Amino acid sequence: MNTSALLSAERALRASAPHALPDAVRGVLRQHYGARSVDVLLADYGQTVLQPVGARPGAADLVGIAGSPAGRAFGAQEPVTEAVADGVLLHLPISVRGDRIGVLGVGFAAGTGPGDAGDAGDAGDAETVGELGEIAEMLGHHILVADRDTDLYLRARRRDRLTLAAEIQWQLLPGHSLARPGYALGAQLEPAYDIHGDNFDWSASADDLTLTVTNGMGEGIDAALLTSLTINALRNARRAGVPLADQAALADQAVYARYRGDSYVSVLLMRFERATGTVDVVDAGSPRVYRLRAGAVETVPFEPQSPLGMFEDTPYVVQRFEVRSGDRLVIVSDGVYATASPSGEAYGEQALARAMLATRLVPPSDVPRAVLRELPGYRAVPDAEDDALVLCLDWE
Repeated sequence: MNTSALLSAERALRASAPHALPDAVRGVLRQHYGARSVDVLLADYGQTVLQPVGARPGAADLVGIAGSPAGRAFGAQEPVTEAVADGVLLHLPISVRGDRIGVLGVGFAAGTGPGDAGDAGDAGDAETVGELGEIAEMLGHHILVADRDTDLYLRARRRDRLTLAAEIQWQLLPGHSLARPGYALGAQLEPAYDIHGDNFDWSASADDLTLTVTNGMGEGIDAALLTSLTINALRNARRAGVPLADQAALADQAVYARYRGDSYVSVLLMRFERATGTVDVVDAGSPRVYRLRAGAVETVPFEPQSPLGMFEDTPYVVQRFEVRSGDRLVIVSDGVYATASPSGEAYGEQALARAMLATRLVPPSDVPRAVLRELPGYRAVPDAEDDALVLCLDWE
């Protein structure tokens, strides 16, 4: 193993200015591996394209995730080798704790580059690919830290301009996906560049996983501000260590104090106990949970309670169910399950079940996009812009 190269990469990234991370990793890969070209591509908010860092939004040098070697590396989270006219291009996934960020493209002259990790010509090739993969992962961690100090990487995630409401919403989100021992999840919002009131949040610890799915009423900036208040009120209560029902009650008080019942937020609040699979739930509105277990899809029913902020001092009660190893949960907002076909069939009743069965072998990070891709063709009005949210969780 080339420990010198790995140490050099870590030192270079640590010493780099936030906006200069691509240059830092480029210098290391040229010096230690003879790379001819190095490109950092980040996935856009819609998870449809990869865009080079530094490119202008809407530039022509976008790489589609579907059907491209770089897209395969991003989707499969494995190195992919592409033969080019005068050499080889190695695509390496950039991810942090299961959150897929983008792809590191490393070009080599013919006869000088390592092979694919799956069909390397010798052990040295596989070892080199592994080292490059570690450097790509280092880069991902440093990009997340650098986001606090530069807009460079946030701009690279934009295929188009975000509306102000969408800007607020995406700044609230924890990421697109998360993978930890025992569970993996992925989530997506649409329309990605014009989202209004839907949102999701999660927090993981050694003992539990908390998920929040919200659906704020209204449109545009009003809906985004309402959701922002709700998410931050829930986080404030959660970080204070109060029980789940009290988290909902405190957020309810915050929303009611601001809007006096004129605006409110539908929320599904869930806490998973990792040791037992016991799930505490506060169902305060419209998000719904569907479960895929042993090849069958069913709705997980809860007793509905009032949305947050609808009434003053609403008491909330925790309900409980259990998840088993192998269960898949799909949580959707009303922009998904209430979407009606031209014949009047609600999407969530049958089409969502079909989509869950069709994607049962797909990793949870890819399921939300697969479900949301079907919506435009299913709607009675294909270009409808209702917010739509899908979150998929696999429990092991």
